[in-house]
Amino acid sequence: MQKPYHESWEQFLKAEFTKQYFVELSKFLSEQYSDRKIYPPKSQVFSAFRTNLDDVKVVILGQDPYHGPHQAHGLAFSVREGIDTPPSLFNMYKEIEADLGTPIPQSGNLQRWADQGVLLLNNVLTVEAHQAGSHRGHGWELFTEATIRYLSDNRENLVFLLWGRDARSKASLINQSKHLILEAPHPSPLSAHSGFFGCKHFSKTNAYLTAHKLPEIVW
Repeated sequence: MQKPYHESWEQFLKAEFTKQYFVELSKFLSEQYSDRKIYPPKSQVFSAFRTNLDDVKVVILGQDPYHGPHQAHGLAFSVREGIDTPPSLFNMYKEIEADLGTPIPQSGNLQRWADQGVLLLNNVLTVEAHQAGSHRGHGWELFTEATIRYLSDNRENLVFLLWGRDARSKASLINQSKHLILEAPHPSPLSAHSGFFGCKHFSKTNAYLTAHKLPEIVW
């Protein structure tokens, strides 16, 4: 059976899966998936890790998955093909349009970003249907922090896009002498006008990648 993540993450993931916090998290998830509607489907929980570790150039941190039907598929901010673009992602598209002149896409599926080395990682990787934040505090946060540390320690010249309080709290985990950290308010309609719009993070990301002789992201 095909693994739900790219083999380049094997060493990191296997080490995390054996830690006590993850054993307890796995037990919690097994119970949740057995008698409740949980998003994304089990097979897609680690979809972000299908991006080859060696190809990662940009890390975007989300909060937890969308909790409506047919939306979440394991990539932060992304929705499945054919699903309406959620408000936060639409605001990201608006900023890209203002920053780079790129027309707003019809699709909210960000697999095209993942294929270019954008790791779309949520702080919490699962959620109960219609219950935002319902899987917080069960261990996913420790897993995400371990992922960020691993990337910071084992890669160079990554761009970390930290939007909103939860994401910005992770800045201390990143070696700023090796990587670029760009912070802004969350693109949610509740906060986008307080500094996300106009942040120009997408052009700044590409300028940094170009300066380090890396391919730009086609946003």
